[in-house]
Amino acid sequence: MQNEAKKRCIWKKLLIIFSIILGAIIALAVVAIIANSIHRGNMENYIDSYGKVEYENQLSPTLDEKGNFSFTTDGEFRVMQLTDVHLGGGFLFGDGDKKALHAVAAMVAREKPDLVIVTGDISFAVPWSGTLDNSIAHGYFKRLMENLGVYWTVTFGNHDSEKYNYHNRTAVAEMYSDETLEYCLFSSGPSEIFGESNHIITVKNSLGLVTDAFVMIDSNAYTDKDIFGLGWDYDNVHEDQIDWYRENIEYYTEKNLALYNSLDESHRPSDFNTDAVRSFMYMHIPPEEMLHAYNEAAAKGDIADHTKYGIVGEEGLVVYCSQYPDELFETILDLDSTKGIFFGHDHLNSLRFSYRGVLLSYGYSIDYSAYAGGTGYQRGCAMLTVKGGVESKLEHLNYYSGRYESLDDGTDLTLPDLYN
Repeated sequence: MQNEAKKRCIWKKLLIIFSIILGAIIALAVVAIIANSIHRGNMENYIDSYGKVEYENQLSPTLDEKGNFSFTTDGEFRVMQLTDVHLGGGFLFGDGDKKALHAVAAMVAREKPDLVIVTGDISFAVPWSGTLDNSIAHGYFKRLMENLGVYWTVTFGNHDSEKYNYHNRTAVAEMYSDETLEYCLFSSGPSEIFGESNHIITVKNSLGLVTDAFVMIDSNAYTDKDIFGLGWDYDNVHEDQIDWYRENIEYYTEKNLALYNSLDESHRPSDFNTDAVRSFMYMHIPPEEMLHAYNEAAAKGDIADHTKYGIVGEEGLVVYCSQYPDELFETILDLDSTKGIFFGHDHLNSLRFSYRGVLLSYGYSIDYSAYAGGTGYQRGCAMLTVKGGVESKLEHLNYYSGRYESLDDGTDLTLPDLYN
């Protein structure tokens, strides 16, 4: 009887402890729900304090015969690359989210780009942000960009839809495919191929020739062996995506050639390349060739030559690409169309290489969450200016250079000459 009484006493104590723990969890969950609800309203009010950017002559896109958006101009076309915005969405990341959103707004307002391309990781809805609902972060970003009135699109990163997030990659793609978005040019891409943000935006001249094509390709997230991303085992671009890229480049090249040949010789641009439409590729995770380029430069001891336009801030592997080879770069070389590949992912890197005739370039990150402090050298945007399928110029612009209206976020930075 005494042993039975002891057992009942032990079970009673365990039940009390369990009830206390469960009650604490429920109480924390309720507090988080209330705090996030209040915070969300405050954040939306903050975002709504930003109005439309004033353009002198803003270009507007139309849909072409393939269903891709296309701009028409004989002048310069300016593309802003943003990457790794990393909005947590929860009340615990409120200050960082405001800083990130302001950085985006300040740079867009100053540069007035014709198109903004975000190369992934808009969301960073991790447990310590205060919410796992990644739709909140994506909602904040959509709201800001639509308020600014700039044409924009997205290609996804590994953090945009974590396995523990409320919404998977397909659901996130649906958020950006919302027809009520006036300025978003996103497309999830063909349903039969891998990935959820494979799409193309083109620029044509007044003759109808495609002068430049911007290829957004989903570099995907983690492999099935590392679904939570704890081992940094990154996926790569799949074969059907590469086939899709080839088909589109060949389509626009053939279309250009047919149109060019139909023109009177006096109307044909003398320096226009009909062999391959010129294109630029945007993705999140760097291709393996960036690692090869870095390692080759490091072995030769000439990394400094490549940091003229940026920095090497990551440690260890430095370039955290997929470990699994694909044929994307070989296809790029074969088609001789894509002149540059732009990516993010490695927040503290901003260097670039010319590798086998193709520009490989990191963008500047925005992130105030994963790398909340940092030196500030990693924050900014990359501006690509193209014209007529012939001219192009790339600039990395630091957020703290004095060029932009930056928030007082505690960054005390003396910038080297290359940022001034």
